[in-house]
Parts: sequence; structure tokens; C-alpha cells
Amino acid sequence: MTPESVASVRSRSQALQKRAERFFPGGVNSPVRAFRAVGGEPPFIERAEGAWLIDADGNRYIDYFGSWGPMILGHAFPPVVEAIERAARYSASFGASTAAEADLAERIAVCYPAVEKMRFVSSGTEATMSAIRLARAATGRKIVIKFEGCYHGHADGLLVKAGSGVATFGIPGSAGVPEEIAHLTLALPYNDLSAVEAAFDAHRDEIAAVILEPVVGNAGCIPPAPGYLAGLRALTANRGALLIVDEVMTGFRVALGGACELYGLVPDLVTLGKIVGGGLPVGVFGGKRQLMDLVSPAGPMYQAGTLSGNPLAMAAGLATVGHLQEHAAEVYARLEAAAKAVTEGVAQEAARAGVAVTLNRVGSMWTWFFTPGPVTNYEQAVKSDTAAFGRFHRAMLHRGVWLPPSQFEAAFISAAHGDAEVQATVAAARAAFRTA
Repeated sequence: MTPESVASVRSRSQALQKRAERFFPGGVNSPVRAFRAVGGEPPFIERAEGAWLIDADGNRYIDYFGSWGPMILGHAFPPVVEAIERAARYSASFGASTAAEADLAERIAVCYPAVEKMRFVSSGTEATMSAIRLARAATGRKIVIKFEGCYHGHADGLLVKAGSGVATFGIPGSAGVPEEIAHLTLALPYNDLSAVEAAFDAHRDEIAAVILEPVVGNAGCIPPAPGYLAGLRALTANRGALLIVDEVMTGFRVALGGACELYGLVPDLVTLGKIVGGGLPVGVFGGKRQLMDLVSPAGPMYQAGTLSGNPLAMAAGLATVGHLQEHAAEVYARLEAAAKAVTEGVAQEAARAGVAVTLNRVGSMWTWFFTPGPVTNYEQAVKSDTAAFGRFHRAMLHRGVWLPPSQFEAAFISAAHGDAEVQATVAAARAAFRTA
């Protein structure tokens, strides 16, 4: 079935959604999957291959969210599948150390020189939560600076002016988060260095760390302004605070060494996830040796997890990161060319149709904001016409193109997307802008 002929019939998906609602809040296990921000009924996915998703009714979709980023090589990439199958034959989990953990760590350290030591965990939330605990242990301070629209997982102290699903639903934080914890987080506007300087002046010797997405992905894609990341690095170093760069989304995505490589940034701590596990649950926090040696059992900061470094995720990660390292020039050139073609092609169709769209892109991640622009921070992002985006999303889905189901989520492309997928997407957008 080609994108142009995708039917709107999703009877099996609708039945599966009704069944799911009996067991899960809103019928989902993660809020944005409910499609509340874009309307319509979410298809249930049965399988995927390369650049394509196939739903329970047999409809095929060109995939531009890639399981929220990690499918950089495409779905069911054969070397990754084979690695998982081999590992599974020996057991899915041991709860004990394996050589594969250090094998993958060695590959990560080559790409991220700032990560001298690391700890594997099972999610990005665990990684950022642990990095912040480590920053507080290292500095003896309590306050953390984050940025409006940046999402670092659902740990209590980080659900303050977060993006992603929180932005989608217009929730300023979350029920169940004590004010005492929220008050230890300062949420500042992204790309505003003077606001960070003022916060350090107002809270002298109290700020443990600054944490940020170097390229915002959870308020839509928002790149850093020139000099912004270098300014944060200098400020934190001068004020005795740590700089935590959350590369759960950008890691291995915007470059082999992530945003740290792309922008020449040397943080104190880095968090990774998604791609590192080849699509399986995994997270990483790591950094300077003297900091990581504070982590138990080497030091006093406790962190643990039964499934940390589990053999399936390590196998998938080795296959994914290994392929990216060995074929970096080819893979990243292909990603850049395909992302440029599809993003600019759709933006041009919007302009022809008289629809105000602002394109933000860094490598193979981007957002079409339904606003005249520019979008350099969260405040500008939320001025987007979310109703127009919802109409566009539904029109594209009907034509076989799956976009992230929120204006405030970045889109991604994989190395499996070729000219045919790009051309079909632009054609779908041309038709969608006429009807959306």
C-alpha cells in the first residue's frame, strides 16, 4: 500500500484502543501516544521495517518519529536484530556483570571524550535523575537550573516548565510533585544567557548544576544561539556549578559525538539514551573520572538498577553504535541530505499554500512550527497554531506519513529513508496543505 492510497479504516486499531482503555490510564503507557494534542484516533502498530510502520489494519506509514529518535538506522536493522537474537539465546538478563557492558562503554568513550567513566541505567529519566544527584553530591549544593520547554524525564524536580507531553497538555508541572522539591529547580528561558547570570547572582554558592538539552527537542526542535552553549560552560565553571548536557535525544543523532562534538562543548556530565540501546531501554550518565568515582560502590552517592547494562540492550547498542562508527561519513551524509530535502520540500509546499510555517532543523532532527517565527525559545514555540498542526498531522497520517503527535516534539529521519520516501512525503504535504 502506497502513502497516497492509505485508507482511513482503522477498525482493528479502534478495537485495540477500547480494550487498552480498560487497563491503562487513557489507554496508553505514555501520554503523547494518546494523540490528544492532534486529534483523531491513534493507530496501533504491529510491526515496522526500515523507514515504514505497519498498523494493525495493514496501513503503511513513512515514519518520521523513529520511536522518538533511536531508530537512526531504520526499524529492524538486520545487524541489530541478529545481535539481540544472539544475546537472547544466553538469557535476557543475568543481574550480573558482562563483558558487553565495557565493550559498549569503550565505543561510547571514543565518541565522547568528556565521558571518562559512565554508568548504564534503563532510561533517560534514570540517567538525568542520577546525574543531578551526583552534581549535588559533588558540590554540596541543592538548586538546579533547567530551561523552559526542556524535558529531562519525569523525576519530581524536573517537572517544572517541562516540554513534551507536559507542554502538550498545558500542565505547568504535575500533580504529586511537592512544592518543596519544585522550589529547588529554577526554570529559565532557553537561549538567554543573561537570565542564567542573574540566577547565579541571586543564588550565590547555592546552584549545583545547570542541565539542558543542547538542542531542545521536547518543545519542538530549537537550536542554541551562537555562543550560548560556550557561555553556559564558562558561567558554570566560574561559579562552581556543574554543566550537565542531556543528550538523550541528540546523542549520536546530530553527529557521531552528538551535540558535544557538533558545538565543541566539554561538559562535566553527559546523559545519553535511546540510540545507545539500538531502540531497547537504556540510559547512560557519565563524565569526568573524579565525579564518577563518587558513585557507589566507589563513592558515597548511591545508584543501582537490576536491569542496568542488561545484555540485550548492550548487544543492540554495540551493533548500532558500531555501525555508526564504522560508516559515519556515509550515514551522516545520507541523513543530512534526506533531512534537508524533506524539511525544505515540505516548508516550500507550506509557503505555496500560504501557510505560515517556520522550519528549525539541526541535522536529522527538526520541527515545522505553525507560526511565522522565529522560534528560539519555549515562549515563542507555544505561540504556534497547534490546531493547524493537528489538522496537518491528521491529513498527513491519512496519506501515509506518521509525524510526531505533538507540535512540541522533534521529528527524525533514518538512514533507511530514501528518495522515494522523501518525494512521497513532499507530495503528501502538498495535498495536505490544500485540505488541512
